[in-house]
Amino acid sequence: MEKIIGRDAEMQKFREWYDSDKNEFIALYGRRRVGKTFLVKSFFNEKFDFYASGVIDGSMETQIEAFNTALARYGYNGQKAKTWTEIFTQLADLLEAKSRKKKSRIVVFLDELPCFDTPRSGFLPALDQFWNSRASWLNNIYLVVCGSATSWMIQNIVNNKAGLHKRTTHTMHLRPFTLGQTEEYLKSRRFRWPRIAVLQIYMVLGGVPYYLSMLDSKKNVPDNIDTLFFSQESEFENEFGLLFASLFKNADSYMEIIRLLSNKRDGYTRSEIAAALQIPDNGHLSKMLDNLEYCDFIRRYNNGLLQKNGIYQLVDLFSLFYLKFCTRRITDEHFWRNALGTSEQNAWYGLTFERVCLLHVRQIIHGLHLDTIRHEYYAWRSTGSPAVQIDLIIDRADDIATICEMKYSKDDYSLTEKEYRNIIRRMEAFQAASKRKDGVQVAIVTTYGLTDNTYSEISPVAITMEELFG
Repeated sequence: MEKIIGRDAEMQKFREWYDSDKNEFIALYGRRRVGKTFLVKSFFNEKFDFYASGVIDGSMETQIEAFNTALARYGYNGQKAKTWTEIFTQLADLLEAKSRKKKSRIVVFLDELPCFDTPRSGFLPALDQFWNSRASWLNNIYLVVCGSATSWMIQNIVNNKAGLHKRTTHTMHLRPFTLGQTEEYLKSRRFRWPRIAVLQIYMVLGGVPYYLSMLDSKKNVPDNIDTLFFSQESEFENEFGLLFASLFKNADSYMEIIRLLSNKRDGYTRSEIAAALQIPDNGHLSKMLDNLEYCDFIRRYNNGLLQKNGIYQLVDLFSLFYLKFCTRRITDEHFWRNALGTSEQNAWYGLTFERVCLLHVRQIIHGLHLDTIRHEYYAWRSTGSPAVQIDLIIDRADDIATICEMKYSKDDYSLTEKEYRNIIRRMEAFQAASKRKDGVQVAIVTTYGLTDNTYSEISPVAITMEELFG
């Protein structure tokens, strides 16, 4: 298989779990296209004692037939099963026979697990019985279950309240690549892009490996974006709808929330979301928001260190781009190239750079040399009108708070008097609300750094995209 890139930490965990002296039940989850199946197949070099994958949108009969086919492929020669209880009984028989013949691990990979759980199929009770009464008694079993329907995986496997309660030995949330991992991946595919180009494509595709795999190294960033999004029958023409349909049963409700959040930079509270969409502000809405957060589409941030009235903000870069530019039925096949330097494109880069920074808070903290000091980070919104919003504050144990301002530029960034005054206004509002007279400083995060002028003194330390790639 193709060499796996950017997943060193995950591969190391798989090795540690493989070398343990006990049975392992590992739940792997993450959004569609993030590389879950590729990770598992790469680690084991596709050498499994049993492997089966659910069929997207398949009926119960289709799912059982797929599993029966897999059983036959891996050595089971009995009659075809008709129920999930029979299926898992046959799988247990097969694995026990294999276990008697080999001392090394018995590796089982069940991919797209949520697909197997069709309505009234009895899949989950059968899986529960298989693990608790048969498989877990095999000390050398290494079971990996995987699924893109993250909400299903969380509810039914990770946080199961019935027979599978606390049965998983490990969970792994596979997230999109960071900027550094994206650069590493592109270099492995012979891209010779400067970091500003990697940053720009990251602002469009995020760190989703499958999306990145569709880039053409012979084209520059604007031409790649035009090909993927604005050409006739483009690759991503239907991706937004397919993405949510693969993750959630009531995909339309989730897409409504995402569309709403895409319209407001600062985000919405739960009650504001309910009011805007005219839906009940109840536990069901909370569950949907949790599911979107599990899938890395949104982030929930507290207003300062307060735990109540969390604010939700869209941070999925692909969704941000798609909803901003791909719902207008644009006919210009070179739209992105022709929009270079326009106020619309520049404004979008400025907004999205802020989101990129929020996805790389650890790198910012490291760049500020704060990772050796106990700290908390959060966002803050004032209660006055007009509200003052600060997207990132790093609060240190020595009672110094660093306000981070994010500024995108294709060159050194030059602070203007207006921006300088706005930063002072936000700092003073935060000081008044937090009752801090001293101990507040500003760090400006930008692409290349600050131009030395009258106003640059406000930021003693400037973080650049070099730190973001760390």
